[in-house]
Amino acid sequence: MKLKYKRVLLKISGEALMGDQSFGIDPSTVSRITKEIETVVRLGVEVCLVVGGGNIFRGISAEEAGIERTTGDYMGMLATVMNALAIQNALELIGINTRVQSALPISSVCETYIRRRAERHIEKGRVIIFAAGTGNPYFTTDTAAALRASEMKCNAMFKATNVDGVYSEDPNKNINAKRYDELKYMDVLGKDLKVMDAAAISLARENNVPVIVFSIHERGAFSQVVAGKGKFTIIK
Repeated sequence: MKLKYKRVLLKISGEALMGDQSFGIDPSTVSRITKEIETVVRLGVEVCLVVGGGNIFRGISAEEAGIERTTGDYMGMLATVMNALAIQNALELIGINTRVQSALPISSVCETYIRRRAERHIEKGRVIIFAAGTGNPYFTTDTAAALRASEMKCNAMFKATNVDGVYSEDPNKNINAKRYDELKYMDVLGKDLKVMDAAAISLARENNVPVIVFSIHERGAFSQVVAGKGKFTIIK
């Protein structure tokens, strides 16, 4: 298979790890997703990941429950570390060397994020999972993904979602929602499309990192999209 991208960052939401559950981590779903990653790694693509924490804790929702926003965001960052460790374990069970690097220092369970060390890991063929977002409250894991993709000089950022691209509205709520094959960064901001927050889109735009949106629930989709095939929306 001819590869279109040599080094990519995959952004996975915490909710993608729930499977059919309403909360937490579904081991069979994590196993399926890691097999998708394995396929791409075996093709020779350098892969790094950013994972969300919404399946365990959401800082924004916590604010409604009376938890102060900054505290809630830090709790959400810790949730992403739990997800990162689950993905690391599943990848290593199938023979993929993996390192977790956290933006918050938690040296007992994973490395602290250091850009040069992360680059060395990638060069040695290891999958890097970036946890704890940017390490700062008020920034989403989408923004963290755009930041790490820029720092790691990735050819593209792949945002794995529940649908096969970007739509004008939620296609699960409106069957007449328009699907886009290609968008410009400014289209996403101007049309207020809810694929990513404005900070993440702006960061990707400033650093010329294309954002490719595809469905993580479609088997084989990640390897197809890496080759420039399959169904996806590209934002560039």
